Amino acid sequence: MEPRDPDFRKRVTQIFERSAFVQALGIQIEASGPGWCETSLNVRPDHLQQDGMVHAGVLATLADHTGGAAGCSLLAPDVLPLTAEFKINLLRAARTDRLRCRADVLKPGRRLSVVESAVFADLGGQEKLVAKATVTLAILPLPDGDSNG
Repeated sequence: MEPRDPDFRKRVTQIFERSAFVQALGIQIEASGPGWCETSLNVRPDHLQQDGMVHAGVLATLADHTGGAAGCSLLAPDVLPLTAEFKINLLRAARTDRLRCRADVLKPGRRLSVVESAVFADLGGQEKLVAKATVTLAILPLPDGDSNG
């Protein structure tokens, strides 16, 4: 897959830096390349639901935002990705201190792109798949006056 923006890594980084919600959660970008992105999250008590497992909303946000970043890595500089739809399968409870997400673009497009995100938890020293999401991104023109720079 070929990026349409030679400065795509800067754009991907900005997706995380400019999102107050993602910053508040503590999601960190680890690496990215054309058509993929990896992130991590050090789990805090406020990420947990009432029974001590990572809240589904945290898993969904991690999968969605990482998917958006992967999709963005292939876009031209004058457009932006916006989630149009996503479906997540929560495969096992995540009682962990750390999560990792890997998102890969399955189908890049001019109007819609489809990305798959996998969320892994460190469970007893082994990394286990805890959630899988399919994210559909609408590709929209940048609003007037906005820039990625």
